[in-house]
Amino acid sequence: MSQEWYLMPARITSPGQILKRELDARGWTQKDLAEILGRPQQAVSEIIKGAKQITPETAIELAAAFGTSSELWNNLEANYRLRLAMQKADKKAIARKSRIYGLLPIAEMGKRGWLEVSASIEDLERQVCAFLGVDSLDEQPKLAASFRYSRGKEPETPSQLAWIKRVEHLARQKEVASFDATKLAHAIPALLHFAERSEDADKIPMVLKELGLRLIIVPHLPGTYLDGAAFFLEDKPVVALSLRYDRIDAFWFTLMHELAHIIDGRRGAFLDNFDEEAVSAEESVANQRANDWLLDPRAFQRFVASTKPYFSREKIVEFAKSQNRHPGIVLGRLQHEGLVPYQNLRSLLTRISPLLKELIDA
Repeated sequence: MSQEWYLMPARITSPGQILKRELDARGWTQKDLAEILGRPQQAVSEIIKGAKQITPETAIELAAAFGTSSELWNNLEANYRLRLAMQKADKKAIARKSRIYGLLPIAEMGKRGWLEVSASIEDLERQVCAFLGVDSLDEQPKLAASFRYSRGKEPETPSQLAWIKRVEHLARQKEVASFDATKLAHAIPALLHFAERSEDADKIPMVLKELGLRLIIVPHLPGTYLDGAAFFLEDKPVVALSLRYDRIDAFWFTLMHELAHIIDGRRGAFLDNFDEEAVSAEESVANQRANDWLLDPRAFQRFVASTKPYFSREKIVEFAKSQNRHPGIVLGRLQHEGLVPYQNLRSLLTRISPLLKELIDA
């Protein structure tokens, strides 16, 4: 850690004191200098007392009167004011606040009402510690979770931490039935019955609750690039969604992806200790299971082979009906695999947030 050292005088000498010495050395009075400068004597007196600052114009005049450079007087004034400000500044409080703002996205959390951005550093620190569930900022908050986020992006850990902690707070408020991973696995086909009609999405939270799983939706926090997360809280699973892509295909794929993690018993990785290779392998497995649950893999392959390169609305709707799925789920898969341009057939990608507004964290 680098350190900067400053040689600071025990007493701060004002430009006015130096000006007075110059007058004494020349045997001039304040009135003499006022006459030379063409200024009122009161102006000279205020500069000497430190009540009035030396402006650039005054610095030029003093330089002419004493045969010095104007920069000398300018620098004397600037350094004097800087040292006064440094004496007044509470550097420790600034450092504490800087540490807090580096730990969490405080401004965004304030906008969402997750905490009150108080002028009191002590109050803000107490709020942050309570939010993170720690006794002091010296403790490392930890929560293991499997995250699904955009590859190629560099997620901001403070934003991820804030988002997942908010999920944890909301999850603790929900009572659910006892959980059994085998029972959840067997319930996947029944759960997918609701994937045919968009309006059935509001039935999913209750079904998951009866299976012992808490579904939490916290809108996307800038800098996280998160679509969802899965983790266990006191041995009961939590699935969190951000609805970053507010579309029926993204909703169902992310939900199935996170349920795959839960069924596999994945406890996730700590935010500060990711094994990127292991995480990527787990994500690939969850992606494949989500794809296979949503659309029969052999049927999808046959559909693609017999239809490409032109996928009309009618063909997509017909195949979706054969799979008992919403056509937006089929379109999303085709777009993800580069078979249909993202700008095509957007009307099939129904927005999901209006159907789950009671569940979304406001």
